[in-house]
Amino acid sequence: MFRRAVSRKMGGSRPLKPWILFAAVALSSVAPGVCQYPTPAARLRYVVILTRHGVRSPTWTVERLNRYSSLPWPEWGVPAGNLTAHGRSAMNIMGSYYRALFSSQGLLGQPACKDATRTFWWADQDQRTVESAKALAEGMLPACAVEIHAAPRGEKDPMFSAPDPTGGDPQLALAAVKERIGPDMNALVERHRAAFEQLAALLNGNGKAPASIVDQPVSLGAGKGGVSMDGPLALASTLAEDFLLEYTNGMQGDQLAWGRLNASNLQQIMELHTAYAELMRRTPALARRRASNLLTRIVKSLQQAADGKPTEGAMGLPGDAMLVISGHDTNISNLSGMLGLSWHVTSYQPDDSPPGGALVFSLWQLPASGYSVRVQFVTQTLDQMRYLSPLSLKNGPAVADLFVEGCSTSAEGYPCDWAKFLRVASDAVTP
Repeated sequence: MFRRAVSRKMGGSRPLKPWILFAAVALSSVAPGVCQYPTPAARLRYVVILTRHGVRSPTWTVERLNRYSSLPWPEWGVPAGNLTAHGRSAMNIMGSYYRALFSSQGLLGQPACKDATRTFWWADQDQRTVESAKALAEGMLPACAVEIHAAPRGEKDPMFSAPDPTGGDPQLALAAVKERIGPDMNALVERHRAAFEQLAALLNGNGKAPASIVDQPVSLGAGKGGVSMDGPLALASTLAEDFLLEYTNGMQGDQLAWGRLNASNLQQIMELHTAYAELMRRTPALARRRASNLLTRIVKSLQQAADGKPTEGAMGLPGDAMLVISGHDTNISNLSGMLGLSWHVTSYQPDDSPPGGALVFSLWQLPASGYSVRVQFVTQTLDQMRYLSPLSLKNGPAVADLFVEGCSTSAEGYPCDWAKFLRVASDAVTP
């Protein structure tokens, strides 16, 4: 299967060997924008935004983090895993951009908060996902009352956490990951040796951490909770992500990896995070089991918008303009893995899902009859997030048009015929 993407910014190379199975990422200098018209007369009817939450604090305790660094990690001032004030501001900026964009395309822009009655918002139960949805709504629909829906507290939401991510066959799921790694699991470290060395330099400086990442044994296991990996790549993925969070949270001086981090070495170590995600989140056999509920709800909502009548399994109401789902990078990785979607946008590794990044599904009514679907990945760049740069239609976020194998054409934006998109999505879903 080939995967293509058009990025509005510069690209680079993929760190994981399975990338050779897929097409190279194409690049373009087209001006930023999320849902530009595929044809002059096409009408944007409906949009689904699946967004990752904004910048959060690390989920590990400081004590656990300190095991892998020569100096203590900074305090964040918010509970572990919570959205930060900086993260909230960045999400608010993204909301303002979406408002400007979709108003310019006729989807939003009704007076007296009427747009708020035509949008439906759903978030996972975590503080970071609920508050991110609120911040996005405040930017998109300022001074309007917006209800953020979520599953009851204490109940796992099957849209974000599959009841059985192995599909009842843990060994089959495990075998799929092992096949992608190859016969020697320890080769994962050698494959990314330069990135591991850079991460070690950031963690240790001239000192020595109590524990070394690369000295940990590599292991894979599977059970009712899914496939899990322990060892260097899993540890490095988390630690690299935490440095990304420090950078995008605007930290300075010693708070920013003890004064050792910059945009260049951050991008290098993020290779470890995306390599882990490629295996543990984007492997199709895992992704289908974890994201089938989510994709089904998205497709049903698009179907309801196309038909203009209630559809079982859809979210919101017929006549809505937009559905916003606030989740996690795991959800974006899973969904893109099951559909074979790939992207590369400026300042990030291929297929990375940074805070506030989103998959955007747009439904277009064609001039004669019928509909087409476009899929894009949208995110603030590293420095747009770090410095809370205002966004506009002329100075927008990074955007990649995504090619959906089996339905996209080569036309600008890679539009999918509606019927073909339904068939591709149906084939990807695990019952």
